[in-house]
Amino acid sequence: MKIGTHEFDCKNKTYVMGILNVTPDSFSDGGKWGTVDLALKHAEQMISEGAAIVDIGGESTRPGYTRITEDEEIARIEPVVEQVKKHFDIPVSIDTYKSRVAKAAIDAGADMVNDIWGLQFDPKLADVIAAAGVSCCLMHNRDLESRPYRHFLTDVAADLCESVRIAKQAGIAEETIILDPGVGFAKTYEQNLQMIRSLGTLQELGYPLLLGASRKSVIGITLDTPVEERLEGSLVTTVFAVLQRCAFVRVHDVKEHVRAIQMTQALC
Repeated sequence: MKIGTHEFDCKNKTYVMGILNVTPDSFSDGGKWGTVDLALKHAEQMISEGAAIVDIGGESTRPGYTRITEDEEIARIEPVVEQVKKHFDIPVSIDTYKSRVAKAAIDAGADMVNDIWGLQFDPKLADVIAAAGVSCCLMHNRDLESRPYRHFLTDVAADLCESVRIAKQAGIAEETIILDPGVGFAKTYEQNLQMIRSLGTLQELGYPLLLGASRKSVIGITLDTPVEERLEGSLVTTVFAVLQRCAFVRVHDVKEHVRAIQMTQALC
């Protein structure tokens, strides 16, 4: 598939998406990259370490997060997107579920929209993506109070199929769609483990997969470790992603994950 001007061999390789949170309250690195200069330096470091995509987020979506206004989110991400695109030849993804924020980011140069609600929160977002012709990553999520699971893996696949249906109905090109099983979102600890272990089942949907498990609570609970001590567990999830032919992993520690991917692919 093509993201921006870059080609990705999603059938044979696993690529690293580096996380660039320009937020004061993200669960792992909130406040670290809060200025444009700091964000640029971190983007440069991730690119030098092998990141193939930079994913920029302006609102934390950690458990219990506080929603911010669209204007505030745009003010955080717009200058960073502009400067990353100005200084580096790399696809930029914008981590948002809001159509107005996505439009501002795309106008600033973003090549992809990474939506934690899979186009099922803001009904205008699919049209924004389609009109711009950019790529999208559609993550699994659901409101469990109104829609509890009946058959977990089957329901996840059905929800992702609904996201694809919305995308295609809006005119989003099939070859621009990536799916994310949504580890850490609307899932119990056991369901998160099951989801990572069962990534291969989603290959039947026919779209490139992205796994975002870096430093998440499923690792912290398993290893009984704080956020800053979850690298080893995160690397294991990436190895699982490679073995199950995921095209992308979204991570904080780029260098280590790039090396883990290289070693796993060599062994395969």
